[in-house]
Amino acid sequence: MFLSVFDVFKIGIGPSSSHTMGPMTAAVAFLDLLRQSAASQRAVRIRATLYGSLAFTGKGHATDRAVTLGLLGWLPADLDMERAEAELADLRETTTLRLPGLPSLAFDPAKDVIFDYGPPLPGHANGMILSAMDETGDPVLSETYYSIGGGFVVSAAERNAPRQTAADEVADWPFPFENAAAMLRMADASGLSIAEMKRRNEAVSRDEADVEAGVARIWSVMNGCIERGLRQDGELPGGLRVKRRAAHIHRQLMEERKSNSIQPHASSDWLSVYAMAVNEENAAGGKVVTSPTNGAAGVVPSVLRYYLDHCLGTDPSKVSDFLLTAAAIGGLIKHNASISGAEAGCQGEVGSAAAMAAAGLCAVLGGTPQQVENAAEIALEHHLGMTCDPVGGLVQVPCIERNGIGATKAVAAASLALRGDGSHFMPLDNCIEAMRQTGEEMSTKFKETSLGGLAVNLPEC
Repeated sequence: MFLSVFDVFKIGIGPSSSHTMGPMTAAVAFLDLLRQSAASQRAVRIRATLYGSLAFTGKGHATDRAVTLGLLGWLPADLDMERAEAELADLRETTTLRLPGLPSLAFDPAKDVIFDYGPPLPGHANGMILSAMDETGDPVLSETYYSIGGGFVVSAAERNAPRQTAADEVADWPFPFENAAAMLRMADASGLSIAEMKRRNEAVSRDEADVEAGVARIWSVMNGCIERGLRQDGELPGGLRVKRRAAHIHRQLMEERKSNSIQPHASSDWLSVYAMAVNEENAAGGKVVTSPTNGAAGVVPSVLRYYLDHCLGTDPSKVSDFLLTAAAIGGLIKHNASISGAEAGCQGEVGSAAAMAAAGLCAVLGGTPQQVENAAEIALEHHLGMTCDPVGGLVQVPCIERNGIGATKAVAAASLALRGDGSHFMPLDNCIEAMRQTGEEMSTKFKETSLGGLAVNLPEC
């Protein structure tokens, strides 16, 4: 099984990889499909219908805005906010899309993005149908897309296609591990670290220098997001009037450092403030990196920043090893369970992120592949059953704090694993399977629909 580090860590925008980045990407894909269709010249209007979690929490996640940006031709990684805002304003006034290679198409964001609160589509909780219609209102082209978490998007046909097995991939990748047991066997046989196996898989499709440059850019965007979040005050958008706290906490920590009044638990505070800075930026619609999702985007960067700034004997050249190791674990979880909050709850988002971060930290602190696998298992195990119940459909409460706590769990898991020899009772593969089963049994009320849990238990004020 091979999932590129650049698929696990995708540069995009907030507030949600599945509800913002995915629908935006799907809209661009539909435009490409329409351009290739002979029916394109009969199309006069475009309509998007959102189902399942995309409908229930789409307004809070700005899914309608994301679809509109995609239909204007913007992809998450390339978004120029100033130009996009001008194009959105023009579209609201003219209700007309003028796109290269297509006729003028009517599209009113207020009317042509439909939130369907009925049953979800069969392929995934995050489903949407994009249609181009003729003058009589009949569709000339329709496509169903599923936003399956982490910014990944598949069509209905792709969703239903048989998955490639490890045997199929042997000729393609030098280390085609599809589970943690195979990963450890390959590490033992080759004498390589998990990061090095991942690096050699990446080198099949791109030069190693390009891999290292790409990973460095990922970290640059992650760290830049931390820095922006540590400087920003004020309220987050969306109507909950949630105040940003990362900048205030950061100022407190800096004052304590200057006055030499550091508390023993300050390391946890640093972890939390780095993570909260990222997720406050995400909630504000800023540039973030899926890690493996936007809702969990703070955990991996905060633990990596913690390693660089607060651990003894750190080595900046190991940033690549950290992220490649984390991506290997994220790929295993996505392949064998889910990273989608709409499919598995927050155990699939912050739980997966904590496992990835724990593995990365353990690796750069000198852990063996067995200890790395143990660290990931400990972190994931202690997120099992965690629901996704965002208040108001916004990625704010409890998501921002949850990233901070997930980061502290990741560090604790790595530390525990490093204290052992890598042998442990519960294998990571079994823990991933337990998460998959738990997600399947979890009520849809607790899977990013804002119909249960904290989302319906609000202060009466």
